[in-house]
Amino acid sequence: MTVQAVILAAGEGTRLRPLTQNRPKALIPVGNRPILEHLVDSLLKCGIRDIIVVVGYRKEQVMQHLIRLPVQVRVVEQKDQLGTGHALFCARDLISDDLLVLPGDNYVDPLSLKELLQISNSMLITTHIHPSNFGVVQIEDGLVKGIIEKPAHANRMTVSCGVYYLKHAFLADMTEFNLTDAINTIISKGNPIAAVYALEWQDAIYPWDLLSMNSRLLRQTSSSRAGTISAGAIIEGVVSIGRGSVIGPHCVIRGPTVIGDDCVISSNVVINPDTSIGSRVVIEPFSVLGDSLVMDDCIIASHSTVTSAVMGEACTLGEHTIIKPGSGIIEMGDEAVRSSCGVIMGNGVVSSPMIIYENSIVGNDCQIDGNNGPLRLRSKVIPDHTRVM
Repeated sequence: MTVQAVILAAGEGTRLRPLTQNRPKALIPVGNRPILEHLVDSLLKCGIRDIIVVVGYRKEQVMQHLIRLPVQVRVVEQKDQLGTGHALFCARDLISDDLLVLPGDNYVDPLSLKELLQISNSMLITTHIHPSNFGVVQIEDGLVKGIIEKPAHANRMTVSCGVYYLKHAFLADMTEFNLTDAINTIISKGNPIAAVYALEWQDAIYPWDLLSMNSRLLRQTSSSRAGTISAGAIIEGVVSIGRGSVIGPHCVIRGPTVIGDDCVISSNVVINPDTSIGSRVVIEPFSVLGDSLVMDDCIIASHSTVTSAVMGEACTLGEHTIIKPGSGIIEMGDEAVRSSCGVIMGNGVVSSPMIIYENSIVGNDCQIDGNNGPLRLRSKVIPDHTRVM
C-alpha cells in the first residue's frame, strides 16, 4: 500500500494569540518540540515518508524548520488562506496515491493512524466536552452520515479530528474550499466514510489548551542527563536535561519534565510535573514551577510560584511573582470565552516584582509594573505593547 501524507499547516491560528502573532500555530513548541514535529514523528512510525506540507502564514519559518527534520518533505504554498479544502487543492499536482490528510497543528498518535489506514475513505473521530469548537459528527453503524462544522448548539459530543484517509479519486470530485463540505458532498453521493475512534488526539483551540497538550506529549519523553547536576539535587521520574544546563544544589525536579539547553536552575528550586522549559532559561532560587510551558530565554526571579502558565520567548518575571490557575470569562476578539489557566504570555513580556496572575492573557512586548506593590490581574486580557501600572 502506497500512501502520501498531506499536512495542512497554512493557517494562522488567530484564537491562539498572542502566541501566534510571531509564529505559526504548527511551530508552537510543546514538550520543547514544535507540534508539527510531533506529527511528523507519528507518520514516520507508521512507515509514511512521502510527506507534503502545505504552508501559508509565516511560511518561511515553517520551511526553515522542515529542513531540519529527519525526512525530506515537499512543500506547497497556499497563497491565500481560503480554507482547508483549498489548502488540499493547492497540493493536488503532487498527489498521485491515496492520501492521508492531517492538520499540522494537532497531535495524533501513530497507533490511531495505523488503525485509520486499514480502511479506505475513513476519518478519525473522538469525543470532546466542547464539541461546538469542532465538526460534530453523526454516525450510524460505524459510518459517518454527516458533519456539522462548529454548531452553536451541539446535540452530540462526537467530533471530527480533521484526519482523513481518502482514495485518490476524491480529489477529482472536490470543488469545495472547506474540507468538511467536501466530505459531506462525498457522503451525499452515497460514498461511505468509515468512522475510526482515535486513541490519542489533541488539538489546541485556545492557548490554555496547550497545557493539556504539553502534559500529554511529555508522557512520551525519555530521561536524559546532558547537563551538570549538583550532588544535592533530587530528580524523580522521567526528566530530560539538555546540554549545558546547570541544576543547582537542593533542587527538586519531578517528571515528566523537559529542560532545554544552557538553562540555569538555581539552588532550592522546585519543578513539578508536566513542565516544559526551553533553552537558556534562568530560574532563580526558592521558586516553584509546575504544569507550565516556558519558552526560550525566559527569566523567573526568586521566590516566585508559577503554575498553569504558558510563557512566550524572552519573558521576565520579577521576584515574588505568583501565577495560579483560575477560570472565568474573558474577551477574545468578538467572543466571550470561558478560559482556565494561570497566565498566557506572548513574547518579550516584562513583569515587575509582586504581580499576581490568575486566568489572564498578556500580549507581546507588554510591561506590567506594580509600582513596588502587589498588583493582581484576574481574568484580564492585556493587548500587545501595553504598559500596565
